[in-house]
Amino acid sequence: MAEIIKVYKEHLPSLRFIGKCYTNADRSGGFGHKWMEWFRNGWFGELEKLGGDPNIENSYLGFMRCNSNDIENTFEYWIGMFLPPDTSVPDGYDFIDLNEGSIGVCWIKGKEDDGSIYGMHDECIAKFQEHGMGNFQDDNEKRIYFFERYNCPRFSEKDEQGNVILDYCIYLSEL
Repeated sequence: MAEIIKVYKEHLPSLRFIGKCYTNADRSGGFGHKWMEWFRNGWFGELEKLGGDPNIENSYLGFMRCNSNDIENTFEYWIGMFLPPDTSVPDGYDFIDLNEGSIGVCWIKGKEDDGSIYGMHDECIAKFQEHGMGNFQDDNEKRIYFFERYNCPRFSEKDEQGNVILDYCIYLSEL
């Protein structure tokens, strides 16, 4: 069973998220098949060549945004990476420019193979609220921004029990 083992606030500089956008129509139980497509096609390698941002963890991201009043029609699932704000976007990719701001971070510890670390959005939201981080930033379309950060080595190296740690993050309102 997965569990949240750490909750904290982190500050991010202005960033450009570069990746590819998917919707619920692309979901097949989840988006694992899209991740496999990324690895097969070497798309992360193309983004890594653009250089990372020295001020952040340069991990692969599953970046999501949606309007919580209409999740079905507004949900977007992006796969990609954070890069410096002025990074040129390669053909075939799209981008989201993000302002400097704070994020809430939950470390979810569990087994990747059984999927127990995924689907803990509600538990993370409750933990953020418990830790005084319940004001989530939204954009002009009332979409909140949240993401899974696949940090190496936390996510890539299993512990003695076969567990990994997935970072689950959400942009916070500075109000």
